[in-house]
Amino acid sequence: MQEALFYQKKENNVVECRLCNHFCKIKDGSLGICRVRKNEKGVLYSLNYGELVARNIDPIEKKPFFHFLPSSWAYSIASLGCNFKCVFCQNWEISQKEEADKLGIRGKKFTPYQIVEEALEYKCRSISYTYTEPTVFFEFAYECAKLAKKRGLYNNFVTNGFMSKEAIELISPYLDAANIDLKAFSEEFYKKYCKASLAPVLENIKLMKEKGIWIEVTTLIIPGLNDSEEELKKIASFLASISCDTPWHVNRFHPDYRFYESQPTPLSTLEKAYEIGKKQGLKYIYIGNIYTEYGENTYCPECGELLIKRVGFSVEENRIYKGRCKFCNTKIEGFWG
Repeated sequence: MQEALFYQKKENNVVECRLCNHFCKIKDGSLGICRVRKNEKGVLYSLNYGELVARNIDPIEKKPFFHFLPSSWAYSIASLGCNFKCVFCQNWEISQKEEADKLGIRGKKFTPYQIVEEALEYKCRSISYTYTEPTVFFEFAYECAKLAKKRGLYNNFVTNGFMSKEAIELISPYLDAANIDLKAFSEEFYKKYCKASLAPVLENIKLMKEKGIWIEVTTLIIPGLNDSEEELKKIASFLASISCDTPWHVNRFHPDYRFYESQPTPLSTLEKAYEIGKKQGLKYIYIGNIYTEYGENTYCPECGELLIKRVGFSVEENRIYKGRCKFCNTKIEGFWG
């Protein structure tokens, strides 16, 4: 166990966790919503520090990041736990602690030094804190990120964006990019299907952008829940208000975990989201989790030329030179390395 960051002691050995926007008030001997932070006699501990349930070398495009170090490798790690309870979670075996316990899934112990050394050994350019929610293994991610920076590696989060402002302030000097799940644009959706709330996610997208962290946003489009033209327009409009250069990944849903009420997302719905995003001024929209000939390619927003051709998680051609379109010299926003 490791003493947690971001908590305040209250009366009667109660503590308030300040790591995410649940701000759990945890009694002595009890756990927070994430199930991996425990109060023992007025001290809050992280139960999953350095205990990794996943370590993989992934193409950065798998996260997905399309404007961050394209065609590079990311050393990807995860610990058990999540501060959301999404009924459609696609990594529920490791994100939901109770489910992992039933399946007998346990983490293997690592140090930040070991993670950074392995990332360098395998010639990765970044460490990706992913698969589960990096907020709930924040202490370990923070120590890894600091060491990684010293060794010339970049860091990225794949996150639900529900961490506290204090956590963002602390990690921001070391965090280069974040892909944030914007699951819907209604408080009702977040409360009913994720046991969370929307407003902090929106505020954190803005804050991360202000901190100079490269932001990409992913929305899993679920038929009948968040696929109306009105809702898609609200999401696209919000992203455009932050920056029209924000990449928006609109991904196909497939039934999983505890949610089988909806069918897989039709391609026509994803194409509708693509067109809505374009009308709201977004320059870079990507269709994921389903094959199309164009949906994962990057095109110049000025001259329309194909700049990055992607097939699956592979980059077949890259015509961006020094962050600019090879054809018309338009600046293409991103983190090109």
